[in-house]
Amino acid sequence: MRWWLPLEGSTFAGEVDGLFLAILIITGIAFVVVELGLVWFVIRYRARPDRKAYYTHGNTRAEVIWTAIPAVTMVALGLVSNHYWVQIKGRHSVPPDAYPIAIHAKQFEWQVTYPGPDGKLGTADDFTIRNQLHVPAGRPVEVHLSSEDVIHSFFVPVFRVKQDAVPGMDIRAWFVATVPGTYELGCAELCGLGHYRMRAQVFVHTPADYDAWLTQAAQEASQ
Repeated sequence: MRWWLPLEGSTFAGEVDGLFLAILIITGIAFVVVELGLVWFVIRYRARPDRKAYYTHGNTRAEVIWTAIPAVTMVALGLVSNHYWVQIKGRHSVPPDAYPIAIHAKQFEWQVTYPGPDGKLGTADDFTIRNQLHVPAGRPVEVHLSSEDVIHSFFVPVFRVKQDAVPGMDIRAWFVATVPGTYELGCAELCGLGHYRMRAQVFVHTPADYDAWLTQAAQEASQ
């Protein structure tokens, strides 16, 4: 579906796109059926000189059917969506070996803090880069989101990942990038007059290229 949706750049993309497509088809069918019914009723029961209008209370069977079908459909979609929600954003969904990166949002930039050679955040070898998110492909990455001023929203379309960053809270999100390349990180929450320019680049590297970049970036930051 790349011709009408963004590149599938993470392990979440196929599942999210599949659910999106299912909802689109269901609502599309419902739209067509309702509109065809509306047109049919407009034509079939239009005013005519030889027809007298009359009042009818309705049809109980029809009301039960058109209430039950949407209700069952919504419950089914809710159960499927909950499965994906738990998998992507559940309390215990983050893999224990996920690579940690801290992302601090402020008007109007992203401050990305990487762990140094020790692979741990909050130590002396951490370093920060503005508006650049570098991640290795094929490895779970856990981002710790925080905000300095207002609510921002971390959104990488190719990853199908979107998560609010709320002042005073440390919020986690995770993903596994699959396709090396350069993509876009945007703020999906209106955060002020400069919201339109709160953008960053996402660089997905092969594991070897990421290790080389991390070593070089850490050296430059320590100088």
